[in-house]
Amino acid sequence: MTLLAGAAAVDISPTGPVALFGYPHVERTATAVHDPLLASALYLKDGSQAAVLVALDLLMLDAPVARSMRRAVSERLGLAEPQVFISCTHTHSGPVTSRVLAWADDRTIPGPDSAYLQWVTEQVVLSATRAAAEAQAAEIAWTSADARGVGGNRHAPGGPTDPEAGILFVRRAGGGPALAVTVIYGMHPTVLHEDSRLVSADFPHYLRQELRERFGPSLVVLYQMGPSGNQSPRFFVTGQTFSEAERLGRLLGTAVAGGLEKLTPRDFHGDCRLQGTLQTLELPRRKMPSVDEAQQILDAYRTEYERLKSRHAEKAQIRTAECAVFGAEGTVTLAQLQASGRIDQVLDACRPIEMQLLQVGDAALLGLPGEWFAECAIELKRRWPGKVFVASLVNGQLYGYIATAEAAARGGYEALTAVFDAAAAGPRLFDTASQLLSPAKLSPPSANKADL
Repeated sequence: MTLLAGAAAVDISPTGPVALFGYPHVERTATAVHDPLLASALYLKDGSQAAVLVALDLLMLDAPVARSMRRAVSERLGLAEPQVFISCTHTHSGPVTSRVLAWADDRTIPGPDSAYLQWVTEQVVLSATRAAAEAQAAEIAWTSADARGVGGNRHAPGGPTDPEAGILFVRRAGGGPALAVTVIYGMHPTVLHEDSRLVSADFPHYLRQELRERFGPSLVVLYQMGPSGNQSPRFFVTGQTFSEAERLGRLLGTAVAGGLEKLTPRDFHGDCRLQGTLQTLELPRRKMPSVDEAQQILDAYRTEYERLKSRHAEKAQIRTAECAVFGAEGTVTLAQLQASGRIDQVLDACRPIEMQLLQVGDAALLGLPGEWFAECAIELKRRWPGKVFVASLVNGQLYGYIATAEAAARGGYEALTAVFDAAAAGPRLFDTASQLLSPAKLSPPSANKADL
């Protein structure tokens, strides 16, 4: 069979003043669009099988909205839903598109705009439809790059991190021009902080710019954020500026380009298996402290934050402590929801929790809902050392981070805002991943895969 591929990107930037989403306690109305938010789509078809990948420059989506988008694309293109893979890049400079359970009492953050979400759904369908309409004979190659320096663990510079950027490269058949690049990399797009009032995709915008300058202005670039609940540029930037976002985005783009330049004709394939699968993942809820206990936790974190400020500690240290206060405030909110008996009702909206596998040729793209820690991707790759790349915020969010058991024991922002049990999450993740990955016949790692 001859592989067909097409790609398209549609602007999903808001057209008027909107509240920007990603940081608590700040009224943050956008004054302008700095760079466009995009719905970027890649359509692949080989014989009777087809699949579409979509990357959205949004913070995240509630699970029902994500499922609705997936269903809409499925119906328009005549694909089974497991063949539709939609993720969010997680920019913190886009409109409000979901709820954060731990921020339920924060009156500075409005609820999601249903009209905007409906319009975005229409644009997602449009991007996928245009990509399918552009389909032509193509060939693909999987590889990866070492992206050290773009960011790392946000609690400690030497903490666990996954520097590998997975890359799917699509070009016209016979060594023709580049059509699309999918980059799967685990790093929060949080160079820009709450003082920025401009709509932006953050550093992935400059990743796109770098790759388009190298491979042609019509190139479609999909950024899919890997597990990065504990990853950010915090210790790698000199400030929260667009110049720093550009520096890091272009650094990532240069690393990706380096990986692509190592590809040889033998790495490209003009046919490939396209197989998608959805599997339910069961996660038990975290037992919250009592409201009084939660308040004591918050008081302790506030004391530590004030201590660091009074001692003029390093900026990154103070920011980490400030975020921990945000997390402790979230624990109070969650404890109140638990005491009122409302928390389970709220969490029902994100069920069923779905993990998705999309096999493209000799590699597997594993999609996780919500925000998991980098250790999850590291362990998944260790257990399945073939071409396995892990994306997060696929099929919606989980109203908080999925921390590791070690992180839960230490505390901190992510563990304090989690609503699912950290000790059970890892084992259940790997069991479900095994059910998805074991039937997939993956090739050994490519010789061009980054030596990490």
